[in-house]
Amino acid sequence: MGRYILRRLAQAALVLAVAYAASYLVLWALPGDALASVTGGQSSDLTAEQVAAIRTEWGLDQPVLVRLLTSAAHAVTGDFGRSFVSGRPVSSLIAESLPATAQIAGLGFVFALLLGTGIALAATRTRARRLRGLLLSLPPLGVAIPSFWLGLLLIQFFSFQLALFPATGNGPGSAVLPAITLAIPTSALIAQLLAQGLDRELAQPYADTARAKGASVSRVQLGHAFRNAVLPALTIAGLVVGNLLAGSVVTETVFGRTGLGRTTADAVAAQDIPVVQGVVVFGALVFVIVNLIVDLVYPLLDPQIVTARSRVRIPAVTAS
Repeated sequence: MGRYILRRLAQAALVLAVAYAASYLVLWALPGDALASVTGGQSSDLTAEQVAAIRTEWGLDQPVLVRLLTSAAHAVTGDFGRSFVSGRPVSSLIAESLPATAQIAGLGFVFALLLGTGIALAATRTRARRLRGLLLSLPPLGVAIPSFWLGLLLIQFFSFQLALFPATGNGPGSAVLPAITLAIPTSALIAQLLAQGLDRELAQPYADTARAKGASVSRVQLGHAFRNAVLPALTIAGLVVGNLLAGSVVTETVFGRTGLGRTTADAVAAQDIPVVQGVVVFGALVFVIVNLIVDLVYPLLDPQIVTARSRVRIPAVTAS
C-alpha cells in the first residue's frame, strides 16, 4: 500500500509539472504584446528606454526557459507573480474570487451527483422499456445543451416569470441557478457511466444468485451491484471537476457573478498572462488532487486493485 501511495504521489507531481510548463510556454508563445496593459501599447507615450526598463522589471528580458524555471520555483511557494493590469499578486486575486466559484461548483456537484445517480438507478430498476429508453436518453441530451443557453432559459423561467431566484449576484440564493446550469451536463456524464456499470453488474452471476436467494430488487441493486458499478464512475471524477471549473467561465458571465470564471474571462480579454497562468495551474492542481483522492479511495473499495497492480510487470521491448 505504501508503494502504491508513493507511486500515485509521484505521478501527481509529474502531471502538475508538465501542466505548468506546457501552459507557461503556450501562453507566452501567443501573439501580441503581453505588457500592453502596462506600457499602454501603441498609444503609449513611453520612450523605448522606459518600455525596456519595464520589461526588465517584469523579467521579460530573460530567455523564456530561464523565466519558466524562475516562475516555477516561485510557484512552488505559492507565488504566481503579479497581475499586469492591477499589479496585485495573482494568488490574492485567485483567493478572492475562489469562494464564489467554489459555492456554485460545490452545489453543482451535489446536484449533479443526486441527479445522475437518480437517473441511473431509475433506468436500471424499471422494467418499462419506454421509460428506460426515455431515462437513458437524458444524459446525451444534457451533454448537448449549451450551458449559456441553459442559463438564459433558467433565468427567464425561474427569475423573470416565477421570481424564485435572483438572476444575478453573489448571494446564497443567486447560486442555485448557476449551480443547476453546471450540474446538468455533469450529471449526464455520471448517469451514463453509472447506468452502464449497473447494467453490467446486474447481469453478473452473483446478482442472479442474490435474486435466487430472495433478495429484493433494491437489495440487489444497492447492496450488491452499486458498489462495483461505482468504481468506473469514480474515474471521471477529475473530468467532472474540470467541467465544473471550465463551465464556471461561461456560467459566471451569464449570471453576472464575480468568481474565478469571471476573473479568467477578464484576464484573457486583457491578455493578463500571469493571472491566466495562475488560474490554469490552480485548475490543474485541483484536477490532480481530485484524481489522487480517487486513486487512494479505489483500494478501500476494492483492495485487489493494489495487489493486482503490484503483480503487473511490463515486459521490456527490445529493438529487432
